[in-house]
Amino acid sequence: MPREIQTQVSPEVAHNEILINEHVAKILNTSVKEIQKVIVLKRSIDARQKAIKFNIKATVFFTGEDFVEQKIELPEYNNVSNSQEVIIVGAGPAGLFAALQLIELGLKPIVIERGKDVRGRRRDLKAINVDHIVNEDSNYCFGEGGAGTYSDGKLYTRSKKRGDVDRILRLLVGFGASDDILVEAHPHIGTNKLPQIIQDIREKIIECGGQVLFETRVIDFIIKSNEIQGIVTQNGDTISANKVILATGHSARDIFELLDKKKIFIEAKPFALGVRAEHPQELIDKIQYSCDFRGEFLPPSPYSIVKQVNGRGMYSFCMCPGGVIAPCATSPGEVVTNGWSPSKRDQATANSGIVVELKLEDFKPFAKFGALAGMEFQKSIEQKAWHLAGSTQKVPAQRMIDFTQNKISNSIPKTSYVPGTTSVEMGQVFPGFLSQIMREGFKEFGKTMRGYLTNDAILHAPESRTSSPVRIPRDNETLEHLQIKGLYPCGEGAGYAGGIISAAIDGEKCAMKIAEVLKK
Repeated sequence: MPREIQTQVSPEVAHNEILINEHVAKILNTSVKEIQKVIVLKRSIDARQKAIKFNIKATVFFTGEDFVEQKIELPEYNNVSNSQEVIIVGAGPAGLFAALQLIELGLKPIVIERGKDVRGRRRDLKAINVDHIVNEDSNYCFGEGGAGTYSDGKLYTRSKKRGDVDRILRLLVGFGASDDILVEAHPHIGTNKLPQIIQDIREKIIECGGQVLFETRVIDFIIKSNEIQGIVTQNGDTISANKVILATGHSARDIFELLDKKKIFIEAKPFALGVRAEHPQELIDKIQYSCDFRGEFLPPSPYSIVKQVNGRGMYSFCMCPGGVIAPCATSPGEVVTNGWSPSKRDQATANSGIVVELKLEDFKPFAKFGALAGMEFQKSIEQKAWHLAGSTQKVPAQRMIDFTQNKISNSIPKTSYVPGTTSVEMGQVFPGFLSQIMREGFKEFGKTMRGYLTNDAILHAPESRTSSPVRIPRDNETLEHLQIKGLYPCGEGAGYAGGIISAAIDGEKCAMKIAEVLKK
């Protein structure tokens, strides 16, 4: 019968089917001829020792045993043209996977997206990068696929307890992603490949009778007796439904303001904020792999680091090996950074958000804004950075050691951030306590990762959209809003997810709860 094994192999062996078969035959004390197929189930890098190894978990099929190559297929999606309608606000991963789940359960999704489709977004991304023009409805955060479409496509999540991670990965493979994402410990699709997958999901929704409305912004909710009845768009159109999934993402400030204005209960939520640090990828490889040259069989190295500084967590966030830094503002008069990597992760630089956890008490200067205090704190830093860098999409920048020494950098080399940088003492961007924590934290980072603390590293500010500054509370059992029946706060924007996978899982959960109610 097939045998499951766990073993370690060299990088060269890990990527060569013939060499893997020879390795497996050797450790099982059998002939290579007796090995019919080795199916690698999971693969991860162990760089703790000088000789870097890959951990491999695999199933071995021997000659004569039944083996059929399993092809991942999509679920059976029926036509729901005439089925009961459910409104989904937002076409990010939470919204799109909620739509697919609704179709699977026999309900008709109407997906409402303020931004453009994946192709249409590209012109607006060029405008912000080249012309410093921010389209408030179409940018790196808003548009088909949400923030992850053009800002990396990382699929790694620690949120196994949230739901079936493998199901989401299999669906992505069914829609065109490489099946490597089922194997790698830190799966990643890449910004260059994710748009086609997102487009194929949308086409499947429409093919099955669902609707997807682009450039359609929700400006009001229709509510009677604390029960949702539908939404109103910016064109004055009304779309009726008594079930609405609110999956707007962490940057939909107008939705937070609308909820607050209508006295629909929301609450301030702590989040993390800091800078995006860019190093030469070659330097990160040298630190992480303890070698002068990575070679062709090792991928560009990521890193993950966490420190406690003055009672606060300071940590790397959304690390992008072989990637670039992107401008992610959603309104004129602000600058925001994020990072992404293409599928091959073949850029010369590595970048990561380096952020500090905030507490509700930090938002006291903005207490008059109530539940929006954290959002206003966030906004104030983004606007200050915009002014300091020259009132364009250029960002404040500083060499890392210079920052730790409170010294303005005499020069900033060209970085991967296309709109450009302005040399600024970063302490002007952030509140004093935050700057001090980051200064001390970078010194601690340098002790753990020798060579990390260097003036070859350039800090870009701010990294401020790590998660939603607002939570839209919901019932733990029904997933409905605590106050408004039929309204389902969902995904990152509501405070219940942190990335593509967890958002997709949350979208599916909300869809299943709605189906339970409607089919009683």
